Amino acid sequence: MVEIAQIFNNNSALVNLGDHKQAIVKGKGIAFNKSKGSNLETNKIEKIFYLNTKASRENLFFLMKDIPIDVVTTTYEIIDYAKRKFHYNVLDYVYITLSDHIYGAYQRYLAHSYEASLVPDMSNQYTTEYLIASHGLDIINANLNVNFPESEIKSIALHFINAKGEEIHQDSANQTEAININKIVKTVLTDNAIFRKEENGNYYDRFMIHLQYLTGRLDEQNDGNEEFSKKLESEMKISYPESFKIANEIYDQLQNKLAKKLSGSELLYFIIHIQRLTKEKTIK
Repeated sequence: MVEIAQIFNNNSALVNLGDHKQAIVKGKGIAFNKSKGSNLETNKIEKIFYLNTKASRENLFFLMKDIPIDVVTTTYEIIDYAKRKFHYNVLDYVYITLSDHIYGAYQRYLAHSYEASLVPDMSNQYTTEYLIASHGLDIINANLNVNFPESEIKSIALHFINAKGEEIHQDSANQTEAININKIVKTVLTDNAIFRKEENGNYYDRFMIHLQYLTGRLDEQNDGNEEFSKKLESEMKISYPESFKIANEIYDQLQNKLAKKLSGSELLYFIIHIQRLTKEKTIK
């Protein structure tokens, strides 16, 4: 028996495991007629996703503010598969980027505006990531009752390629750097009339969290994915010229003022964040 900390719906809940540890559990009717604090029968648990870090627990509640729980648990299931099957280490930020991507694709699918991914195929170079993404696509289609094409595998793989690594704990020097990064980015955003508003608050907050993770791994940047990043960068420059311009300004200023080299994948994430904040339409 485990104690329920929060009920998401009849089939999923957050549970306390003792020693301040928590997990998400799924199972048909597992939380039906249950309430917070009551015990849950472990024999009904079909899937369990452990929240082993403080960041993963914080990310869960951040995501649940505007992303359906079925999308959130689907994201956790894919990442859990990557960790168990391939012992694949990822930054906790992938919970946010991947769930954002899945939910956006899901919304476009329901609105009949979904388009196949423009991400170039790099499966020969990133075999593990593509195997994870291939199974991830099966999980998405089954859990959300959709039928995304196989081209979606490329987009899912991108999130694992860019998030591969170990979490780095920040010291006081990192915290100072974080303040500087936020100042630089917010100055560029202000110069381009981009502010946090009610309608873009969640996207703005996600960008700030991305910058927080960037701080902890500035010294870990490498060019291992540069060929992949350059191909996608050229596509996005054409599709979102204004977002590219602003993102590139942020990218250049961070490198110049911090005297650090950023990987090409960081520019890609900046473009994605800016496009969401500005709602720039795709140029065909």
